[in-house]
Amino acid sequence: MNILMRVVLLGLTLMVGAVQAADPLVISSGTDRATPIAVVPFGWQGGSVLPEDMSTIIGNDLRNSGVFEPIPRQNMISLPAQASEVIYRDWQALGAQYVLIGNIVPNGGRLQVQFGLFNVTTQQQVLTGSVAGGTDQLRDMAHHIADQSFEKLTGVKGAFSTRMLYVTAERFAVNNTRYTLQRSDYDGARAVTLLQSREPILSPSFAPDGRRIAYVSFEQKRPRIFVQHIDTGRREQITNYEGLNGAPAWSPDGNRLAFVLSRDGNPEIYVMDMGSRQVKRVTNSPSIDTEPFWGKDGQTLYFTSDRSGKPQIYKTNINGGSAERVTFVGNYNANPKLSADEKTLVMIHRQEGYTVFKVAAQDLQRGNLRILSDTSLDESPTVAPNGTMVIYATRQQGRGVLVLASTNGRIRVPLPTAQGEVREPSWSPYLN
Repeated sequence: MNILMRVVLLGLTLMVGAVQAADPLVISSGTDRATPIAVVPFGWQGGSVLPEDMSTIIGNDLRNSGVFEPIPRQNMISLPAQASEVIYRDWQALGAQYVLIGNIVPNGGRLQVQFGLFNVTTQQQVLTGSVAGGTDQLRDMAHHIADQSFEKLTGVKGAFSTRMLYVTAERFAVNNTRYTLQRSDYDGARAVTLLQSREPILSPSFAPDGRRIAYVSFEQKRPRIFVQHIDTGRREQITNYEGLNGAPAWSPDGNRLAFVLSRDGNPEIYVMDMGSRQVKRVTNSPSIDTEPFWGKDGQTLYFTSDRSGKPQIYKTNINGGSAERVTFVGNYNANPKLSADEKTLVMIHRQEGYTVFKVAAQDLQRGNLRILSDTSLDESPTVAPNGTMVIYATRQQGRGVLVLASTNGRIRVPLPTAQGEVREPSWSPYLN
């Protein structure tokens, strides 16, 4: 598991004895059928070849959601990108339920992109639109079109224009490791460096405004929480308490920060008002309480605790009252993340009788638990703001990598990232 998990949980994986409720259904693979859609290569009226293929980006976005299955490009070579009665029949023969077409035109040093989405069965146009930008914004425009199409067909806001934070660790020699905090598109593209350090960087987290991030840095040889402004790079140390300072989590309004401190003994959850910098203790138990995550009401915190004997997920009101246990399936559940509608709880999960850690999603209404990953030693899940996708860290071929999975269990794809060990992913909120 990652450094923060080892520091905070302090060997919780060795603890035993939790009382288990009756296990609900555990689903090990995806069963939902994806909707077939044809994303036709966009027409281009310019001369030189464009640096990005917008239709490929859009198709990958829609596939990553787990809701759509793009028709393979080789099956579309002979079909023109237009809508007519004859062409509808051709698309229907390929099995497409929807067709997305587009055209890119140079316009005063910029690019104008017209697009249309059609229902093959009803032979009706369901969406039309345009977007403009520079050549360096082709990915932005493609993500925008994917967002618009996804929302039109599902009623759920698309999350393809969001961003991701993650940390890389690249070792050059013994006792010489460089840690880098990166920001990229949600799919790993266009990564930029926000911070470099010779000491570990942990638990990056976007503020709701998308302009600030909180993270843990060991640059003072001990864990301390910092807040950094993305646009300017200005950073400020937020905590400097004895012992553990970790797991920062922003409140939905961005005015408070929850985190873990061990200043009073064992690790507990605290909340800081970012205006006054006053700190209030939320949990108070002899157990280890860690990894807070806010409910959308701004009053509820989900967190990991071993108070039942093994790591499980609980929730509590920040103003007091007893904590309520949320997870009962398996002998280890940690690092809670909620979907935006709070219907799905994503976590790191270990089933009874197993030694591997996997990413799982629990339906909080029905109780069903779905295994989302097919690897082991998975960690640090982070959920798209619309709840359709999860990114998590794992190991493949001896290297730390990031994997994107759809929460319906259909899709698992590794993300392209920088060199070195990659860990600690964190999804942004919706960005304006």
